[in-house]
Amino acid sequence: MNTVSCADADLIAAGIDDMYDAFLAADRRRFDGHLHDEVTTWETHLPGSLRTRSELDAYRDARDGSGARPRLDRLAAEDKRIDVWEDTGVARYVLVAEPPGGPAQRSRVTDVLRRVGGEWLIVHHHSELLAP
Repeated sequence: MNTVSCADADLIAAGIDDMYDAFLAADRRRFDGHLHDEVTTWETHLPGSLRTRSELDAYRDARDGSGARPRLDRLAAEDKRIDVWEDTGVARYVLVAEPPGGPAQRSRVTDVLRRVGGEWLIVHHHSELLAP
């Protein structure tokens, strides 16, 4: 990886960390600042593939409106591996979610990012819950 790619990988890593910090702070606007409008979201717990940000928003609105938004003491991306090719990046990591008083859950995550207007935005997010 060249120097530019290393700097870009660091920016992507910092963006992922900020996104999960924003989730813990219930700052949806900051969280969404890391997502492309056409982001696809595939996660083990979702009712299916969410193919746009508007579909993701509808899911979160219903979840949050019902009081089912996850409460977590910790949400962190660990063991990150990030590669960058020009305006495309791929981040792979283990997401650790620790609910209050409960055992941590770990998910294997892959995020595909594109540089848009100088910012790295997630265009595809895939998360698979790992067995305990």
